[in-house]
Amino acid sequence: MQHDPIHIHRLPDLKYPICIAGFEGWGNALDVSKAMITYLIRKLDAEPFASINGDLFYRFDESRPWVEIEGGVLKSIDPPGGNFYTANLAHSEHGLLLLRATEPHVRWYTFVEGVLRLCKELQVETIITLGSMYDNVLHSDTVISGFASTPELLHTLEERDIVPVNYQGPGAIHSLFHSEGQKLGFQCISLWCHCPYYLQGTTHFGLLSALGETLSFLCGFELDRTELDVSWKELNRQIQSLIEKNPELQKMIEDLRKAKVRGSWETIKGSPRKDGKVIHIEDFLRPKS
Repeated sequence: MQHDPIHIHRLPDLKYPICIAGFEGWGNALDVSKAMITYLIRKLDAEPFASINGDLFYRFDESRPWVEIEGGVLKSIDPPGGNFYTANLAHSEHGLLLLRATEPHVRWYTFVEGVLRLCKELQVETIITLGSMYDNVLHSDTVISGFASTPELLHTLEERDIVPVNYQGPGAIHSLFHSEGQKLGFQCISLWCHCPYYLQGTTHFGLLSALGETLSFLCGFELDRTELDVSWKELNRQIQSLIEKNPELQKMIEDLRKAKVRGSWETIKGSPRKDGKVIHIEDFLRPKS
């Protein structure tokens, strides 16, 4: 129906499913959140089965529909929104429900309620949301923080070197999923990758690989991360080459490294520096004309 928050095309048959959700928007630094879901969809041969009703949740003047016009003929129009995918995994006791969407502009509670209702219908017990933020970390670091709905889940995260979150400030849709999900009896986990503030305009394949490893452990499935590791090796080489040619970047990174050595990661986290040099990596990787 026109006012339903989710358009369900078919209901999948999943075994003990876990929901993993990634969003484009405020909590998607270096494209880690959205790209992780995209990678899972491709590598696990996930199939779409439902879509978000974009007309209810998005301002089209903020996130405009993508149109394709060819030879004076409108071929397609793709509004903002999101899609649900499903994957039954070999050698795993769990199926996966994957949500890849743009963070909604309006009606957050209605959005979350619709997703949680679908999760209940599919007998999901655990919901994992993925986010990424800019922080005072090095591009060679793989810092992932998180919070969980139970002490047992939090202990599991800490055993995987996930840093417990301490934060006060503006929130993302992830926190609302956590809050409302707990009320309905879901086990909830939120994972956040910390991205170097001085690196923008690319995808951090190193963090993607680390996040993929964490998800495969938590959800009990195998994930081939070779592609991510190879891509990160090449990107890291390019970043190092750029840094070697820029004394400002060298000093800034050395300052971060010294702060890290002086104390724990706890002493350097916080609001990313606004006055530091930023690498817009796409400017350097764009083919020369």
